[in-house]
Amino acid sequence: MGTVTQASGFWKNSDLSNKINSISVIGLGYVGLPTAAMIANRGYQVIGVDVDPIVVAAITRGETPFVEPDLDKLVRSAVSSGNLKAAFKPEPADVFIISVPTPFKNGNIPDLSYLETAVKTLAPVLSIGNLIIIESTSPVGTTEKIRDWLSKFRPDLSMPGKTAHQDVYIAHSPERVLPGRVLLELVENDRVIGGITPICAEKAASFYQLFVNGTCHVTDAQTAEFVKLAENAYRDTNVAFANELSLLCEELNINVWNMLELANRHPRVNILKPGPGVGGHCIAVDPWFLVASAPNLTPLIQAARSVNNQKPKTVIKQIMSRVVEINARTISFLGLAYKANIDDLRESPAVEIVIKTAEIFKGDVYVCEPNITDLPQSLKSSKNIKLSSVDRCLDVADLVVLLTDHREFAQISSDSLTNKSIIDTRGVWKSFLTKVTNGG
Repeated sequence: MGTVTQASGFWKNSDLSNKINSISVIGLGYVGLPTAAMIANRGYQVIGVDVDPIVVAAITRGETPFVEPDLDKLVRSAVSSGNLKAAFKPEPADVFIISVPTPFKNGNIPDLSYLETAVKTLAPVLSIGNLIIIESTSPVGTTEKIRDWLSKFRPDLSMPGKTAHQDVYIAHSPERVLPGRVLLELVENDRVIGGITPICAEKAASFYQLFVNGTCHVTDAQTAEFVKLAENAYRDTNVAFANELSLLCEELNINVWNMLELANRHPRVNILKPGPGVGGHCIAVDPWFLVASAPNLTPLIQAARSVNNQKPKTVIKQIMSRVVEINARTISFLGLAYKANIDDLRESPAVEIVIKTAEIFKGDVYVCEPNITDLPQSLKSSKNIKLSSVDRCLDVADLVVLLTDHREFAQISSDSLTNKSIIDTRGVWKSFLTKVTNGG
């Protein structure tokens, strides 16, 4: 399996790994469930914990509550073998992996309530020698905060960093997987593992070496927390640059897709593709955790967030301008997910664009999202929004707006778009569209 690198004065002790019989994964979402299923298929007993009855029931049946390539087979195999079971509350285990949401509250303040609840529920079943790993993306200092919560809930246990002796081990290892490639990247990607103490980090690294082929980079907890936030702020800033270029190209009547293709021929330039905004639970959220730590030191990160947050509004303005131009009575939107070939609608700019457009557009709005079977409640409240097939959307539309680059939409022929007014925010149809449609 994977190797371990030294960092921040940490050292490797090959004798630290104890026999692990059971693992508890708390939070069975887009990262937690793949992690639980993958470990269970390696022969370990895994208890998956979630508060959502729909999630627990689906996994108990051997089904998956969301779309991720090949995950359904992995879950079905793990459940049928008896190695994976779902529950509402944690049970005793050797290793606890916390993978619950970390959203932000009003004012872009990190909301750690899900983490605190998870810690409170696992505290009663903790035993001496247990390893607790936080995979939830967290503001810097959260791992130590979790240690302090556990100390309050279990004063009978010595916590790492508090005394020379420690009864349990606590580390942070942020997930860094791409939806659509989660099962591959859980195994092949390098891991950054930060412990509250050196032995915490090494215990966690020994655990990950059981199933990770990538290198385990060992450091302290605060550095590990910062690394994930820096990675996503970097990506957000680069997307913001591309989105700002698309706005300029739209203003100057330049085809952004053609411009980017030429600019990226420079050997040291790799500008990302623009889009309708930034979505998902990571890139659209994590930069705010850095901002919350030091607002006065993060003007660039805040500016990037502003550009990407404003992009959906610009797309809506373009849509309504086209509606007036062609006197459109029907708009069809293709895609609601924040990225291609998944069903994840969290923080999706596509959802925002459809909702806001439907509020001001007086005609019919059709939506095709091939990875869902029912509209989310936020769209159901709009009486003029209908979930439809791609063929139906193309048949009825005066204006077609592509918001997500799903494979189904990339396969649409140019003949199917004849006599349609089109806004392509992803550049999927750039090869046969003659009108400049930068989505900005």
